[in-house]
Amino acid sequence: MKLVFFGSPQFATPSLASLAAAGHEICAVVTQPDRRRGRSKEPLPTPVAAYALSAGLTVWKPEQLRDQGSVAKLAGMEADAYVVVAYGKFLPDDVLVLPRMGVLNLHPSLIPKHRGPSPVATAILEGDEWTGVTIMLLDSGMDTGPVLAQSDPEPITGRDSLESVTERLFEIGAALLPPTLQAYAKGEITPAAQDNSRATTSRLLKRQDGRIDWNMPAIEIHRQIRAFDPWPGTFTTWNGQNLKILSALIGPEDPLAPGEVIGGRGVIYIGTGDGQLEVQQLQLEGKAAATSETFLRGYPDIEGAVLDA
Repeated sequence: MKLVFFGSPQFATPSLASLAAAGHEICAVVTQPDRRRGRSKEPLPTPVAAYALSAGLTVWKPEQLRDQGSVAKLAGMEADAYVVVAYGKFLPDDVLVLPRMGVLNLHPSLIPKHRGPSPVATAILEGDEWTGVTIMLLDSGMDTGPVLAQSDPEPITGRDSLESVTERLFEIGAALLPPTLQAYAKGEITPAAQDNSRATTSRLLKRQDGRIDWNMPAIEIHRQIRAFDPWPGTFTTWNGQNLKILSALIGPEDPLAPGEVIGGRGVIYIGTGDGQLEVQQLQLEGKAAATSETFLRGYPDIEGAVLDA
């Protein structure tokens, strides 16, 4: 089949690779424009663009797809289907109607649960024990299109982070895409309408979402740290400086005032609204990341402090 692939981040590249390996003709790879990244501040291509160019595929980096020129360019490719994997932009209705088989989207949740832009982080925040991958057809709504296939449930462990779950789900999705596309093309799959009564929607994360409220229970703060790793990260304030909490465990249940810090045997414990948080790694603004033991040696005065006070 002739396909146009839409994707941008690193975890979308396995899907592109799996489709190419299955023998499909990739007419073009559409990705986000080059952006300034890293210390060099030089414009760099997206990971999908870099991979596609290394594989000899045609790459297109439009700022937007709503103008008639972009729509005409896509129409001229005469693709059988479009495949969208974390592209990062909405496809307008004029684009959705172009391919004869429609637009397939890989979404990292078991739709209709956790529609929207932050399904993996939301699953961790809400304490879900399971997640999965859905391949659906896109329509004009927010992840409301009919379902073509879903993966088996994938467990979320208490040590999983946004990054680790996302990586696993998109590897699962990359394996699920080729057989789903083939079965759909043969008429072996009938798109199934979603049960909207069971739908939930995640929201776009912002930097401020990472600020820790020490009045929350330790278990919820622990989920926040995992759900926002690596972005937007979780942070608090000490002596007027941002202090990132990079990794932690749920600590003792002994009561401790919210935000109060104690140290013991090289470990930092912080009080919450219910129980304590056992900090494993943290980072003071402008400094390198450090273990609790190393941090206590360099900043012993954090003991007894009340964070965000």
